[in-house]
Amino acid sequence: MASAPPDSSQPVFRFAPSPNGRLHLGHALSALTNEALADHFGGRLLLRIEDIDLTRCRPEFVAGIETDLEWLGIRFESGFRRQSQHFDAYAAALASLRERGLIYPCFCSRQEIRNAVAAREAETNQPWPVDPDGAPLYPGLCKALDPGEVAQRMAAGEEHVLRLDMAAAIATAGRRLGYTAFDAAGDRRVVEVAPERWGDVVLARKDVPTSYHLAVTVDDALQGVTHVVRGRDLEAATDVHVLLQHLLGLPTPLYHFHRLLLDDDGQKLAKSRASQSLAALRASGVTAAEIRRRLGFA
Repeated sequence: MASAPPDSSQPVFRFAPSPNGRLHLGHALSALTNEALADHFGGRLLLRIEDIDLTRCRPEFVAGIETDLEWLGIRFESGFRRQSQHFDAYAAALASLRERGLIYPCFCSRQEIRNAVAAREAETNQPWPVDPDGAPLYPGLCKALDPGEVAQRMAAGEEHVLRLDMAAAIATAGRRLGYTAFDAAGDRRVVEVAPERWGDVVLARKDVPTSYHLAVTVDDALQGVTHVVRGRDLEAATDVHVLLQHLLGLPTPLYHFHRLLLDDDGQKLAKSRASQSLAALRASGVTAAEIRRRLGFA
């Protein structure tokens, strides 16, 4: 199993939103759950801004996050980490993986991947496997490219992503991995992970030199986070994070996955679905105390 969580005299929690839109009730639930558990366990509470996507993340949304969290009355330690200021740390992690032959460049467009998947489904008359998010697993088109061709295409500046060679990564790990889940009652259980269900995940792109998987793994370690509290929609992604922690020699925190808030259509609240923002609720006269009561944090 994975290495034990770091020994810390004081637990460290974090809330880590992305500034690509305004916060909604789902974010409030996550932030308040982190606050409640940090208080319960006598821990510290950090704020991290996950702004690796420089095209979608904007300064006004960072300001909006600060305003919303201050309105909710959540107290974080002063200052916060912005991922966009730490690309060097993620580059160092990528270099470590590259030196061991665990990542490779992929020049495929999304359309090329879709075409390859469709062709293989037609050949086998079987549906192509998908990852936990429902996306087709990468069919390995660039995995066995000649090194000379790879060097030539990269030297020419051809657009590419960097993928984790999942089979090689699991072989390097050499053993079953897992993490410890916890709850407010203090109960703990060991959860085994299955990162192979994600296939060769992308760890960096040309326009975004890291990925959520890599950045969050590195940041949690650098910030000394001991307790990760986030929504159940990210539970499966933890498989990849635990594998990366092992490959990079980083500690594995404890994990807790809270419930999700759903809209009238049964879909989770999301910026992409234009879920009502906290700013809109505030403008309509809803108070922070009402939000806390509505979410069960009176």
